[in-house]
Amino acid sequence: MQIEVKGRNLPVTDELRECVTRRFEKVSKQVSTLAVLQVELSEERNPANPDSQIAEATLHLKGITLRAREASRDLKHSINLISDELARQVKRHRDKRRGRRDARAAAATVAPPGIEEGPEEAAAAW
Repeated sequence: MQIEVKGRNLPVTDELRECVTRRFEKVSKQVSTLAVLQVELSEERNPANPDSQIAEATLHLKGITLRAREASRDLKHSINLISDELARQVKRHRDKRRGRRDARAAAATVAPPGIEEGPEEAAAAW
């Protein structure tokens, strides 16, 4: 999985990049190596809002895009929250795909209605 880290209204340090990489190791094991994760870290400059440290993640997979956005007082806490949220979404997506694949495989092995004999007898009957 490729990880891109961008900062808006704040510089992205090596420590933040390392934190993002470490937190998303669990997700990277579950997705393809071709997946692209974009993490955008930003700071709102609104004094009325105490949750001004925002982390947004967009994970581009084959055929689907997963997103998470969290805000808190600490940027590392926001990163932790979005990594947990994306891990949940990836797990749900994988389970859904696996269920569809298993259902399709089970439907392919079931004989059409009215034919109870094996494939050789069915071919001979036609």
